[in-house]
Amino acid sequence: MSERRPTLVLIHGAWAGSWVWAQLTPLLQAQGYAVLTPDMPGSPQHPAAPEKLSLQGCVEHVLDCCAEIDAPIMLVGHSGGGAIVTQVAELMAERVVGVIYIAGMMLPSGSGFAELVAELVKSEPAASGIGPYLQWSADRSASWVPVEAIREIFLQDLPDDPALAAAERFSLQPEGTRTLVPVWTQERFGRLPRLYVEALQDRSVVLTAQRRMQALVPGAEVVSLDTGHVPQASAPDVLAELIAAFASRHALKE
Repeated sequence: MSERRPTLVLIHGAWAGSWVWAQLTPLLQAQGYAVLTPDMPGSPQHPAAPEKLSLQGCVEHVLDCCAEIDAPIMLVGHSGGGAIVTQVAELMAERVVGVIYIAGMMLPSGSGFAELVAELVKSEPAASGIGPYLQWSADRSASWVPVEAIREIFLQDLPDDPALAAAERFSLQPEGTRTLVPVWTQERFGRLPRLYVEALQDRSVVLTAQRRMQALVPGAEVVSLDTGHVPQASAPDVLAELIAAFASRHALKE
């Protein structure tokens, strides 16, 4: 019996781009996996019309990127990319063999991350994460994060030089592609195997928030990494092993 490995489709989070996967991608490819890392609409790498700056626009772009893939698909979402992979999985559940969240927004159907945070900050102010540091455009249609805040909230577990180099690549984020509310059903997304990779030292999606989402959307396999918010940069070797192992377990057998 042969194994038909899935193509790994990696979706970045807010203010980032496909560059955030640069260290992880070759490690996954070395293990025999095809990897796709699309830039979401509104990022500098993918300018988009205003009507595409939405969850629907992001999902349509991912579906278009996946249209020519002649293999099962495993979706991987980091941070806010988790909401996107949830919605994509709902829409093409027949093609998806699993969904992986990396400190990701694994949200109940019809709920946004802001709602979850609003409840958590009542008892844990740190759950506000990056929110208090955001800078806004005049019409509040887009936001960005100062380099110093990226260093302290997203990348505190990286050495100074690579942390600052990465921090300078984060960019303006349209609000329409950040405040994402997936809608899904148990019969489609809900039946898919899921892996949740916790980041134990995360200062953005704090551990309390990660575990609250696991409780609200039960059923995921959970593994923990002793990293900050971006383990694909601070612990790519370990993360690649976790992803590859999960992908192998859920590869199609022929």
